[in-house]
Amino acid sequence: MTFTVLTAEFAHETNTFNKNLTEYHSFMDRYGFFGAEAIKERGSANTELAGFLETGRKHSWEVVHVLSASAEPAGYVTRDAFDRLAGQIVEAAKTNKDKLGGILLGLHGAMVTEFNQDGEGELLGRLRAVVGPDLPIAITLDLHANVTPAMCQLANIIVSYKTYPHIDMRERAIQAGEILQRAMKGEIKPRTLRVHRPMLDEANGGRTDIGPMIARIAEAVAYEKQPGVFAVSINAGFGNADIADVGPTVLVTHEGDEARHRAFAEGIAEDMWAKRLDVLNNYMPVEEAAAIAKAYTRTQGGNGGPIIVADYADNPGGGGYGDSTNLLAAFLAAGLTDAAFGPIVDPETAKLLHSHKVGDKVAMKLGGKTDPRFGGAPLDVTGEIKLISDGSYTGDGPMVGGLRLSFGPSAVIQLGGIEVLVVTEPAQMLDLQQFRAFGIDPASKTVVGLKSMQHFRAAFEPIAGKVIVCDSGALCTTYYDRLPYRNVPRPIYPLDKQMTR
Repeated sequence: MTFTVLTAEFAHETNTFNKNLTEYHSFMDRYGFFGAEAIKERGSANTELAGFLETGRKHSWEVVHVLSASAEPAGYVTRDAFDRLAGQIVEAAKTNKDKLGGILLGLHGAMVTEFNQDGEGELLGRLRAVVGPDLPIAITLDLHANVTPAMCQLANIIVSYKTYPHIDMRERAIQAGEILQRAMKGEIKPRTLRVHRPMLDEANGGRTDIGPMIARIAEAVAYEKQPGVFAVSINAGFGNADIADVGPTVLVTHEGDEARHRAFAEGIAEDMWAKRLDVLNNYMPVEEAAAIAKAYTRTQGGNGGPIIVADYADNPGGGGYGDSTNLLAAFLAAGLTDAAFGPIVDPETAKLLHSHKVGDKVAMKLGGKTDPRFGGAPLDVTGEIKLISDGSYTGDGPMVGGLRLSFGPSAVIQLGGIEVLVVTEPAQMLDLQQFRAFGIDPASKTVVGLKSMQHFRAAFEPIAGKVIVCDSGALCTTYYDRLPYRNVPRPIYPLDKQMTR
């Protein structure tokens, strides 16, 4: 028996403290592809769509792919954007309702709209209203999903990434597709249970390269081999979403003995709670980070690879504005040389630089324009233009290898001993091509400052002599008590540090 499967990728990680709304063009500006075009652009890379298609070929599915759309993390998704994109998915379900065997979606799990705190739950609810309660629906989620009870009620099958940096998108999509295949054949009737702890997120953001998540993931993989268990997902949560259902969850997609499966999930969740104080990273002030980088240049001189200085707090991949100036200011004050820095998201300055030519020296107010309270005010600097670009690049690393992406109109300027990448569209640094495509070879530098929370490690750790992380005070600060939460349930850790549960 062969099946018709409706597929789509529709993802957003919403930072509700970001004042910039996520509009329809925000999805199109990052990537928005429809039907065959989406398959052409994303069907052979490390994407959920590629995993869906691979599973479909194996089982001779007729795949009806609606769209692949994702916007850079930012503020609330507008009703217009949600209705236009979700509407196409729902309309395709209506059109193909009579022949559908199942639905398979690549979502994020932390989408918040202007009108609903649970964007994924809203989409799933609209789909259920069309296809009814019995059609199997499988979804994949980011490890940083804030999984709601509604999502678990509306989707039969939930499979989250097991890596951070995220490098298993295609693998998890295949896992979800295989479970869906069995459900469509009637071999199994999966459902998903959810266990939660009152925390904004897991102590280390779910990083899986070191720390306690390694053992947790190993337990999850082992438990997936038990009878009646199809997927175990450990979600770190996304603490920059000020919503009721925020925080870490453990999911088991299963059938049969729910009490046994729930007890397993509770054990993992309890371990996350017990280790809530065990923070692995030292989020140093930017001045300390610059001083360490300066000392590194004196002792290493570039031998053994650069020191990578990552600003966790101004991570565009978590909804940071990307225009924080505090770390760059510290680099300049320290007199760093043989250094690269990027990105500074500043459309106004990018436009100014594009009105000049390579070699020109241009005075500018750089960065800090969106909200100087988070990460610093604009810098009054004069820099020499080294490169002008449309911002296009093609990734070649483990996360976005083969994908065509763009920073929008961009330029490289020389500020003292630092080459600075100025861009229009926000994106966190997670691929070497985000420097190399603009004439900067990070491997040959002594110091590399970049804006990323964890994903940079996949591509940059192999070239690094040393890695340190800092907090510039920008919007993705790890100090959550600096943010104006209103909707999260209280008490919740770490806002209420003395709570025992």
